[in-house]
Amino acid sequence: MIQISQHASRTFSSSKNSQKIGLIAGWGDFPVHVAKNLKQQGFEVYCIGVLDHADPQLADICDDFRVFGMGRMGAHVRYFRRYGVEHATMAGKIFKTVLYQRSQWFRHLPDLTFWRHFYPSFITRTADCRDDTLLLTVTRLFSAGGVELAAATDFAPELLVKKGTLTNVGPSAAEQKDIEFGQQIAREMGRLDIGQSVVVKNQAVVAVEAIEGTDACIRRVSGLCGDGGFTVVKMAKPDQDMRFDVPTVGVGTIESIHAAGGSVLAIEADKTILLDQQSTIEAANRLGIVIVAV
Repeated sequence: MIQISQHASRTFSSSKNSQKIGLIAGWGDFPVHVAKNLKQQGFEVYCIGVLDHADPQLADICDDFRVFGMGRMGAHVRYFRRYGVEHATMAGKIFKTVLYQRSQWFRHLPDLTFWRHFYPSFITRTADCRDDTLLLTVTRLFSAGGVELAAATDFAPELLVKKGTLTNVGPSAAEQKDIEFGQQIAREMGRLDIGQSVVVKNQAVVAVEAIEGTDACIRRVSGLCGDGGFTVVKMAKPDQDMRFDVPTVGVGTIESIHAAGGSVLAIEADKTILLDQQSTIEAANRLGIVIVAV
């Protein structure tokens, strides 16, 4: 059985409802892993599935599962409070591109609570729309409603990758130089809250991840670097808040790199989630992609 971290134990043991955990599930496999681990530890899991994002199988894992539009923040808080949930965690990707598609605003139904907290970002424009700004606003919104957010990796620490070369073959000397160069660029991007991934070749930047996400950034490289052989470096922000937006890679990332002609994936040890680790490493070995955690 997976044990939660000492920090998480302190957080949840103080509440009479400590056996009830809320899960806000975005896109991908990570929320499913978190839900399963929470259930294995004996928690009651009450899950909000973000519309058009969450995996439907969460309904079979959690004690209760409801789908809500991304903007129905008041409903999110009321749902958790109805079940006596005082602590929750976020897991999975939220596609920020929704914010730039008018039709999606109608699907995700922002409510009064949403506008009360996000008014500076979307109406007066006195606050920016960087990831950290929006996610910290979400954290304050839930806290104001009596629900404290904790890091999902507190409940699934085994998903954080350890330092070292994970595949059968490591990087060449030239690829190692690209990794080190990419680390510097990726850390500066993180400091500016632009994105987590950079694609480099011969110590030159080929592409930078922004709102589109890592896989879309990699796919874009196929039209920019026809000879392939590039390196993808994905790093956490210098002051990464592990409660949200933790760097995550998996089989899909490896397949995207292979399809675009890449050769190396470098990720940050102890700060990056590697989903389905055995399957991801096997896919990398089969497709000739190097994975190294630095």
